[in-house]
Amino acid sequence: MALARTFAVALTGVRGDVVEVEADIAAGLPAFVLIGLPDAALGESRKRVTAAAVNAGLPIAQRKLTVNLSPASLRKQGSAFDLAIAIAALAASGDVPAASVARAVHLGELGLDGRLRPVPGVLPAVLAARSAGFRRVFVPTANAGEAELVDDIEILALPSLRAAAIAHGAALDPVEVEPVVGEADEAGETPADPDLSDVAGNEEAVDALVAAAAGGHHLAMVGPPGAGKTMLARRLPSLLPDLSAEQALETTSIRSLAGLGVSGGLLRRPPFEAPHHTASAAALVGGGSGRIVPGAIVRATNGVLFLDEAAEFPPSVLDALRQPLESGTISIHRASGAATFPARFQLVLASNPCPCGRYGSADEECTCSPIARRRYLARMSGPLMDRVDVRIAVRRLGLGALRAGRDGGPPGPSSAVVRERVLVARAAAAERLNATPWRRNVDVDGTWLRAGPRRLGPASLATLDRALERGGITMRGYDRTLRVAWTLADLDGAQTPTADHVGRALFLRRGMGL
Repeated sequence: MALARTFAVALTGVRGDVVEVEADIAAGLPAFVLIGLPDAALGESRKRVTAAAVNAGLPIAQRKLTVNLSPASLRKQGSAFDLAIAIAALAASGDVPAASVARAVHLGELGLDGRLRPVPGVLPAVLAARSAGFRRVFVPTANAGEAELVDDIEILALPSLRAAAIAHGAALDPVEVEPVVGEADEAGETPADPDLSDVAGNEEAVDALVAAAAGGHHLAMVGPPGAGKTMLARRLPSLLPDLSAEQALETTSIRSLAGLGVSGGLLRRPPFEAPHHTASAAALVGGGSGRIVPGAIVRATNGVLFLDEAAEFPPSVLDALRQPLESGTISIHRASGAATFPARFQLVLASNPCPCGRYGSADEECTCSPIARRRYLARMSGPLMDRVDVRIAVRRLGLGALRAGRDGGPPGPSSAVVRERVLVARAAAAERLNATPWRRNVDVDGTWLRAGPRRLGPASLATLDRALERGGITMRGYDRTLRVAWTLADLDGAQTPTADHVGRALFLRRGMGL
């Protein structure tokens, strides 16, 4: 009888737990038993491991083999355990030194030919291994760039099971194999964000976009087709600052978990997600029948989630955003388990004013009835819109705006210039909030704004107080308007918001009548 152990990582959301993989070879009829709450994909690893070992020239002893994944109470999913199971079995049979195997973490799926195939989530798995004190991780060649983003840990990127056995000290002759190549990865080669100077006219909408960028506020735009709503939304990421080191690691880990590849390096620019309006709630928040994968709102963490044609989304899908907008996280529960993901994104909604899109147009007549218009915009529910800080009506451009750009008129401000204003405003907010757990105006607690050391005087709040008394805004809206007022003050370089800043913030909140 022989016993050997090595380690792998089980991912639950973006959190990784180190799993001890024990292999025991005992007398008895040949059998391969896998225990420890494996899912269907992991349960099939018995056939993959057996065939891969034979084709790699390392057949597993034909005896009773029991592999245990510990802790047994933790649900394990996916094929990334293949390499650890195979190495533990080979160590138990004496083909690979058990001492070396017991000091390393192994990640990777095995093909039947013995080659290692890439798996999603290698970056968070390597981070979990480092946090647990391991200093050596084996990964497939295709995952090398992603794994090497983690410092202070030795990464061995190998093409096959045989190469992994040799790296552990097995007395085998190396065999040249062609590594499995992952999907094309464009991380680190992301095209430049479209520039704000491309926008002609729409000064009020541009100002609202700048305020949203400076404070991290959610934004909704309503206007006829061709008014420039999508154009404005796609330029919002160009106004946002680069991600911090912590944000870059989190965003890149999410991309890795989604299987998108990150070998180009840590993502430094805010992500931009724009799901189609036919997307389901599961596509938006995440899920899956087996491994729980992150949805669009998770992939947009630390960036922008843009819902174009928002009123065309099913109301149940839009309402799924309400809880993540408040908590900044999303917990997904399925029969196969539960996972919690970060969901701190900046929401941008864009919609036509009615089904035909012509309501409010000076040149075209709207054919929609008043009740049809109300029902259309009501698909974006009141509770959802109450969480949106800036709401604006975008007008269709006239000939004058187009001629100004065509005839060489002065272009609008570039994204680089506006981003500097945004950075200055965010720096002012961070300095003011230095003694608090917040760094952006959008994150500040409402109680602190109303009763803290920075509370505004009655004269500044008179307009906002009247709106609350008359039922024009909710208590949540009151706090969110105060946050926008502070952002406007930061953009103007003021020490504290004035009555004018509060009035402008209230106008931005009620600018499209929702």
